[in-house]
Amino acid sequence: MSDFTVGQIIAERSVHLTRESLVRYAGASNDFNPIHYNDDVAAAVGLPGVLAHGMLTMGIAVGIVSDALGDPARIAECGVRFTRPVVVDTETGADIHVSAKVGAVDDDAARIDLTVRFADTSVLGKAQVRVRVN
Repeated sequence: MSDFTVGQIIAERSVHLTRESLVRYAGASNDFNPIHYNDDVAAAVGLPGVLAHGMLTMGIAVGIVSDALGDPARIAECGVRFTRPVVVDTETGADIHVSAKVGAVDDDAARIDLTVRFADTSVLGKAQVRVRVN
């Protein structure tokens, strides 16, 4: 994909997370904070349940843009603010919905604005990916 138009949706996808997804990510990232796998610890620190790693959520969202581009090297930069948690239920897991929409285009790059939702709530704020157009 090389032609971008402001307002164009370049990708939309839902990703299902399970507790196994969190364990796998913990191993890959070396982030074994028990709030990401232990209900008792999550409750003890006042969380609504076991949370997905914020960087996992961001990685899923940016990965969807990378897949749509067909070349991860075209991603020049990305950034997000973590605004709400993704609670991963032990039985039902969690579904993350990502929409990637072109927000701006100039001669060298396009800004892709990400909407990332869990349970009808936005979980990433100011989520943007800058991609090379050439």
